[in-house]
Amino acid sequence: MSYVEALLKTDRLFLTDGGFETWLFFQQGFEAPQFAAIVLMDDDDARQAMRSYFDRFLKMALNAQTGFVLDTNTWRGCTRWGPALDKSADQMLRLTADAVAFAKDIRANWQSRVSPIVLNGVVGPAGDGYAPDEVPEAGLAYRLHRPQIDCLARAGVDMISAITMTNINEATGIAQAAIAVGRPIVVSFTVETNGCLPTGESLEEAVGRVDAATGTAPIYYMVNCAHPDHFRDALCAGGDWIGRIGGVRANASRLSHAELDVAESLDDGDPEEFGSLHADLVGLLPNLRVVGGCCGTDHRHVGCVSKRLHAKVAA
Repeated sequence: MSYVEALLKTDRLFLTDGGFETWLFFQQGFEAPQFAAIVLMDDDDARQAMRSYFDRFLKMALNAQTGFVLDTNTWRGCTRWGPALDKSADQMLRLTADAVAFAKDIRANWQSRVSPIVLNGVVGPAGDGYAPDEVPEAGLAYRLHRPQIDCLARAGVDMISAITMTNINEATGIAQAAIAVGRPIVVSFTVETNGCLPTGESLEEAVGRVDAATGTAPIYYMVNCAHPDHFRDALCAGGDWIGRIGGVRANASRLSHAELDVAESLDDGDPEEFGSLHADLVGLLPNLRVVGGCCGTDHRHVGCVSKRLHAKVAA
């Protein structure tokens, strides 16, 4: 059985990490342009910090006796970001390959204790992750993201995840590119405080349209970069599409994307409440498989989620 098959068949929720970029930049003091943590692959101190960061989450998975989805540091790795980061396309792809090798090394160190560990190739938006300045056609999104997705596949990731998708077209193009390279694809949408995508569509519409355009290619969908209060009502409304949601990576803060975008300090919310809110989500998401965190969350938040959910699942 492959790592991804084990994830899909699990009866015990897998863990993943928290708000990687906010942890690096706000809590650890590292700096990079455009929130592009991928450029820190060339910083030895940052690599040491990143290893420690993931080690602590993997220890949680060990204690919870569950699997782990190990993300690559490639959210800002689309070659289109190269000019803004003073990197060529080749340099961006080299950083992507390096990030996969780094994640592989972490997995090798833990796989005798935590199993399975799914190596997840992260693909982020080609534009702003909060408010898209443009919405590409699916074909253009395919072409924009295909070089990085090719690189992730060659480097040996188990699956591809499109994270913080603000619009349906880009999610569709990334899914189609993952299909082309023969990798399972996960699509994770972000929503505003009203539970809809930044481009206005409901989660139900977004899931339905990507499924229709890709022949139901995504192995599951996720919601990320939004507080549970922002999308709980959409889940409560019900519908067959709810069964397609397999992961949640929520924000610690109830602030809107616009408010977070101009915030000068980190709003890390209440970790205990964060855990309690996720315990409530379990009853709404029958096929939930993966839980972690997004902006403002760290080991405290995911630890509280694990304490609540793994205790609940085991009861």
